[in-house]
Amino acid sequence: MKFLLNSLLLLPLLIIFSLESLVKLFIPKKRKSVTGEIVLITGAGHGIGRLTAYEFAKLKSKLVLWDINKHGIEETAAECKRLGARVHAYVVDCSNREDIYSSAKKTTKAFLPAMMESNHGHIVTVASLAGHTVVPFLLAYCSSKFAAVGFHKALTDELAALKRTGVKTTCLCPNFINTGFIKNPSTSLGPTLEPEQVVNSLMDGILTEQKMIFVPSFASFLMVLERVLPERFLAVLKQKINVRFDAVIGYKSKGQ
Repeated sequence: MKFLLNSLLLLPLLIIFSLESLVKLFIPKKRKSVTGEIVLITGAGHGIGRLTAYEFAKLKSKLVLWDINKHGIEETAAECKRLGARVHAYVVDCSNREDIYSSAKKTTKAFLPAMMESNHGHIVTVASLAGHTVVPFLLAYCSSKFAAVGFHKALTDELAALKRTGVKTTCLCPNFINTGFIKNPSTSLGPTLEPEQVVNSLMDGILTEQKMIFVPSFASFLMVLERVLPERFLAVLKQKINVRFDAVIGYKSKGQ
């Protein structure tokens, strides 16, 4: 009962903050400068990582590029240098902790501890819509993306609790992207996204310090619906969204 009464006392703040959010929808957000900032991009040898590196190169950031593919990372680095950026490229296996630590020693920053000490920086987590809702036959993928979204939210709250408001966080959550990772994806939410479209949304979100970026943007509304609508109605809605792709269905037992 006490909790309910205390919650009712917050109602004026809810109204004020809701109106504030509504007003901000119509005010263009100021884009911050990243000229001269050190930007570490993992998976920079291909796809979203490569295109993101190009965009930061155009903004004259200092780039540290990581990828497990030597040929890919060298191609990305060469193009970034052509665009006028200072670039340091390393072949790094991000699944290998020792490889990460070894490469980190070669950079000029020590990541989060250094960011927290100077109260300055920006951490971007690449997740997916699959980090907010589940899709059959993508069990491992959805699980990993839920973990990525959870990491972003936990880190954001922890930085706020430590009053490190200068360290910003952003999480990217796109629909299916035309990268070939998932075969022949389709959904009634719209056509498969092109990497350039996703990177444009990502860069805009980083430079305006958005915490969560949904691509397409209206997908954020669907995430709200999933929290409030009845389970049986959600099942019908998911049928209408009609997520489809080529999947290997079934599990092999040992010996098969």
